Amino acid sequence: MQLSTILSQPPASTFQPTILHFPPKPVFSPPTNSRHFSGTNIFRPGMASLSAFGLVGSQKSDSSSFVGNDSSRCCTLMDFVGKGGVDVGDDLVLLLHHIQYACKRIAALVASPFNSSLGNQTGIAAAGTAGSDRDAPKPLDLVSNEIILSSLRSSGKVAVMASEEDDSPVWINDDGPFVVVMDPLDGSRNIDASIPTGTIFGIYSRLVELDHLPVDEKASLNSLQSGSRLVAAAYVLYSSATILCASFGSGTYAFTLDHSTGDFVLTHPNIEIPPRGQIYSVNDARYFDWPEGLREYIDTVRQGKGKYPKKYSARYICSLVADFHRTLLYGGVAMNPRDHLRLVYEANPLSFLVEQAGGKGSDGKRRILSIQPSKLHQRLPLFLGSSEDIEELLSYGNVQQKVNPGYEV
Repeated sequence: MQLSTILSQPPASTFQPTILHFPPKPVFSPPTNSRHFSGTNIFRPGMASLSAFGLVGSQKSDSSSFVGNDSSRCCTLMDFVGKGGVDVGDDLVLLLHHIQYACKRIAALVASPFNSSLGNQTGIAAAGTAGSDRDAPKPLDLVSNEIILSSLRSSGKVAVMASEEDDSPVWINDDGPFVVVMDPLDGSRNIDASIPTGTIFGIYSRLVELDHLPVDEKASLNSLQSGSRLVAAAYVLYSSATILCASFGSGTYAFTLDHSTGDFVLTHPNIEIPPRGQIYSVNDARYFDWPEGLREYIDTVRQGKGKYPKKYSARYICSLVADFHRTLLYGGVAMNPRDHLRLVYEANPLSFLVEQAGGKGSDGKRRILSIQPSKLHQRLPLFLGSSEDIEELLSYGNVQQKVNPGYEV
């Protein structure tokens, strides 16, 4: 079988049901591989009612199977992915436990009054330099990257990690069943203004058929799998609340960090993005750089002359995770028409999440998850959102602002 075929094909099978032994641990207790726990029920009594979290109205009606009939009981992320929930398997549960621990540490760091002092620490800012395809990292980017890398190593379940902050993938463990691609701290340039930031990651199965290759080669090829092969994806939003939104291939779910218990609690079960919204999210300052098709679309919808007879509003934070999170809940379109965002660790995971919620992800011409990556830091335009809004946008033809010579369309 040719290598390009291997990388682009969907996974051959889904996770098989298994018995789990990994209920959640305290929020700031570093996880270890050897610690085991007794079984636990998916529902945890004695916590606040879900109604206090204000569940979003666009959630699917069948989500009750995951939150129970008793509103006084709550489901945590670890309960949800375990035997009493969607049951993703022991290996992925343990990996997710380590990832959520890392994200809790990043959330605390982002909110710390001392994070601005990181740039003054000798060696941190100089520890990473921008490669030809990467943005110059900030101190918090590098620290977040190290926090996640440490957690992935501790899990023992990751073969290779590919990050925005590294020029090339990092091989971790020959026996790790998973590949993790990530943007450790999206929107970090907004930290000083206390604007929301986030972490984005995607999880693939390791391609065992490549195990015979040299380390650098198999690390690269494992990281360049098509988005259609994702087995899980998530983002973590660091804002007024810390929210982890994930999909394991059957719906999209959001969990809010309860600081009193250290648990991510299911607050948005089975999210369904509205088929059409009334918000577009894009940098309007570049209006005169846009192609005719995109300008015509924006002019039409904000005048209420499109297929939806109401005027659209503009909402733009310039933080990808924050703009996407709002779009996922309220509908509409979040976009960057320039070939600026990264296919491997930004576009693919977010497209996976929006498709699992009933929306669409496109580069302006192609479905994102159908694109075969050619390099780790490959850039492309990105349009994410409600299915009807994306379809109407693409009907205007040329909506990509600019295409670099190395980007094929």
